[in-house]
Amino acid sequence: MKIGVLALQGAFREHILSLEALGVSTVAVRLPDQLDDCVGLVIPGGESTAIGKLMATYGFYDAVAQQHGAGMAVWGTCAGAILIAREILDALPDQRSLALMDIAVRRNAYGRQVDSFESDLDFAGLDGGDFRGVFIRAPWILGPGPAVEILGEVDGHVVAVRDQRILGAAFHPELAGETRLHAWLLEEAGYTPRARS
Repeated sequence: MKIGVLALQGAFREHILSLEALGVSTVAVRLPDQLDDCVGLVIPGGESTAIGKLMATYGFYDAVAQQHGAGMAVWGTCAGAILIAREILDALPDQRSLALMDIAVRRNAYGRQVDSFESDLDFAGLDGGDFRGVFIRAPWILGPGPAVEILGEVDGHVVAVRDQRILGAAFHPELAGETRLHAWLLEEAGYTPRARS
C-alpha cells in the first residue's frame, strides 16, 4: 500500500519528501492506473487551472472519484483544495472540480504572488501547538456544508476543513516543514509506515 501524490504540476516533490520523512512508501502519480495501489492521495498546491487541464487530459477526474468512493483518503492543499471543492468561485469558464467536498472556494482570495505570507493558525484537534502555514495565492474556503468540520481560520477566513476521509487546506504545510497533516492522511488511510532501517 502506498500514499500517492498527484505529480502533474505544483509542489508535489515537497509532499513526497514530507511523507518519506515519516517513513511512508509514496508514488508520484502521473497516470490514473497508479492510483490502484494508493490508500491515500495528496493533490498538491500549484496552478489549479493547469492541474485541472492535465487531470482532464489524462482521465483523472473519474479515476480519483472512483478510488475515493472505494475508500481512498484525499487531501487537497491550496490548488488541491480548489480541485476537491463542490464549487469554484471566480473559476475560468472551462474549469471544473472533483466536487468531493461540500465547500466553495474563491481562487487567489489573498491576492497575487507578491501578497504571499506565512501565518500561525490554531488548528482544531491537532496536538503540538501552533500550526505554521505558507499562503501563496491562496483560496478562501466558503460555504461549508453541514457535514464539513472547520479546522482552522486566519483573520476570520476558513483555511482548513475536513469531511471524513477528505481534508482541504488553503495553504502549504509542506513548505513550512510541517508534517502533522501528512500524519492525519496516513491515519485516515489506515496506512502503517514501513519500519525505518
